[in-house]
Amino acid sequence: MQPIQLFALASRQAEWLSVRQEVVATNIANANTPKYRAKDVSPFDAVLSDTQAQLARTHPGHLAASELSRDIAVKETDLADEIGIQESGNTVALADELAKTGEIKKQYELSTSLVKSFHSMMLMTVRR
Repeated sequence: MQPIQLFALASRQAEWLSVRQEVVATNIANANTPKYRAKDVSPFDAVLSDTQAQLARTHPGHLAASELSRDIAVKETDLADEIGIQESGNTVALADELAKTGEIKKQYELSTSLVKSFHSMMLMTVRR
């Protein structure tokens, strides 16, 4: 029987979503700060593939523990075409940041509902 990695994957994604939400909130908070450059995190699939490449196994069933937050790269975002650089030197587009907040919420809700469904399936198999 293969080990179930869904809970570990959901935990990693929740941590990634938490870091991304923090970065987006910082961007929104600094929307009026002169010369502030908007930031975003690396996509989750890139973070996950980097994390998987760094894992060391002593047994095929074992996964090495790693701290995902160290693997998440925070970088400056590309300039939005409709906003560009403002007179103050700021590159934060509030509409884009609010859209990112909505994406984060949807991804978090999807992840938690999948984990909840999987958990209830596991409980059903144990009861029988």
